[in-house]
Amino acid sequence: MTTDLFDLTGKVALVTGGSRGLGRAMALGFAAHGADLIIASRKLDACEAVANEIRAMGRRAVAVAANVSRWDDCDLLIHHAYQAFGKVDVLVNNAGLSPLYGKLSEVGEALFDKVIGLNLKGPFRLSAVIGERMAEGDGGSIINISSTAAANPAPHAEPYGAAKAGLNNLTRSFAFAFGPKVRVNSIMCGPFLTDISKAWDMEAFARRAATSIALKRGGQAEEVVGAALYFASNASSFTTGAVLRVDGGTGGGGV
Repeated sequence: MTTDLFDLTGKVALVTGGSRGLGRAMALGFAAHGADLIIASRKLDACEAVANEIRAMGRRAVAVAANVSRWDDCDLLIHHAYQAFGKVDVLVNNAGLSPLYGKLSEVGEALFDKVIGLNLKGPFRLSAVIGERMAEGDGGSIINISSTAAANPAPHAEPYGAAKAGLNNLTRSFAFAFGPKVRVNSIMCGPFLTDISKAWDMEAFARRAATSIALKRGGQAEEVVGAALYFASNASSFTTGAVLRVDGGTGGGGV
């Protein structure tokens, strides 16, 4: 019975930023529980590589190149998804970025727009259009991948934190807009040791983690899968508008 709660057989999931890191881990996790996938990111070859992994598991998968900070790309992605499968049951707004910069006055308009576009504007468009179709059809689940930066403001991530705070706000708003047939939830991620961590000073991170993270380490990509499966499946049938911290117990000051 517990296994059935997380069964995604016959479901179609669209994962943005699905070619690596958390996106890839979630896509493979969904496929392992029976879902077919649309894998989207800016690089088609990287998406195709993950799609091949999923096909090797006996599931169907489509790779789509899309920059979801552009609404035209969002609309084209939606077209390809419905053309391939006729529906989307699970949407995961995972694509995001947080570029480094020296000081706040060095954040130019182009950089600011890029961060807001990918982390907030794209999820808005995808959720608005796909959520509406879900609500008109058999329902579905929208999962926004947020960040503890939304709640724990930290230096050098101000536009990113603001965008993720906005994404948490949209989570609650869209839950009401598309309920009762569509559930909309957010996973507020702490520090995960994905590709982004390659730019970190890992010795300094380890020192901070020892005092500011209850588990005293960063997360591995696969450790987000359980939360994603919960929100994607019937296990969360009475959960919507929620923001779930998956951060190892990150303290209020961040890391």
